[in-house]
Amino acid sequence: MKIKTLTSALAVAGFGVVLGIGGGSSAKAEEFTAVSWGGAYSESQSNAYIKPYTQANPDVKINFEDYSGGLAEVRAQSEAGNVTWDLVDVIYTDAVTGCDEGLFLEIDFDDDLARGEDGSRPTQDFLPEALGSPCFIPQIAYSTTFGFRSDLVSPETVADVFDLDKFPGKRGLQKVPTYNLEWALIADGVDKDDVYDVLSTPEGVDRAFAKLDTIKDSVVWWEAGAQPPQLLADGEVVIASAYNGRLFAAIEEEKQPIAMLWDGQALDLDGWAIAAGSEHIDAVKKFVRYATDTQRLADQAKWISYGPLRKSSLPLVGKHADLGIDMAPHMPTKYADQGFWTGFDFWADNKDELSERFNAWLAQ
Repeated sequence: MKIKTLTSALAVAGFGVVLGIGGGSSAKAEEFTAVSWGGAYSESQSNAYIKPYTQANPDVKINFEDYSGGLAEVRAQSEAGNVTWDLVDVIYTDAVTGCDEGLFLEIDFDDDLARGEDGSRPTQDFLPEALGSPCFIPQIAYSTTFGFRSDLVSPETVADVFDLDKFPGKRGLQKVPTYNLEWALIADGVDKDDVYDVLSTPEGVDRAFAKLDTIKDSVVWWEAGAQPPQLLADGEVVIASAYNGRLFAAIEEEKQPIAMLWDGQALDLDGWAIAAGSEHIDAVKKFVRYATDTQRLADQAKWISYGPLRKSSLPLVGKHADLGIDMAPHMPTKYADQGFWTGFDFWADNKDELSERFNAWLAQ
């Protein structure tokens, strides 16, 4: 793991990670370690609230590290009784699992988090989908959706993704069952609000795989998030599933001839979780309260096209810090009614079984 550091002497060196070194102060610094996904996402976090927080609190030192996700290292630290990661950026399902295993600390949303700028309690202000686990501290929503070569095809629905006659060409799909099964059912006529009810039956699973069969020979399977925008840019596929943030970068920053399809987008959640064995819980809670307030979550959208999970933040989303474009039209939460929220409980219960069947199907 590479740990990025930023001291007062290196303040121009990027979005790095030890922030808020006091200028000659004799007071003992509060220090803790936070980990996140790296790249543009960590940069957006650093710019939106880590740098402002440590500048306003020069006695606080935050070691901000990259990790690759999952709970393996969190478990290892807990089992060894040597917790060095105090605050972990996690997807929702990992927060739920870690909470069940006692790896993460439960919080009281209304006591531990800030009220909205309109005075609303956090349990009123955060989107209800984000409040399902007492260990998950909501930050942003992102989605997996479809990008397409706008100079070659013009799909309007998920059903169009599966229509090779109307929109010929290769498709790029992630090499996992998640979302591919949901999209297959939606393309086959299942209402997006009913998709998990149908997928919970053997007949529904069979129906999803039968629909995937219709495009299987035209699919290029991807495994890393950087691949689908590149596949589209290179013309290897004409439509590809991808993370909305990756598509935003390809469209707005790289000016590729790519457009985004919001219909059927699969919305997911990302947020913080506090390590249950942390020795710096008070300092971490103070930071989290600041980092997830109305203005800070809105500010994060200046650097990345992920939607803040506070209702009071959405009207405050402004322009991209570098591109100068209005970011509100690029928030996946703006189009939530066109997609569906990931069935977290469904995948927690069925991922292993469906992954086994999916891999067997691929091998046929």
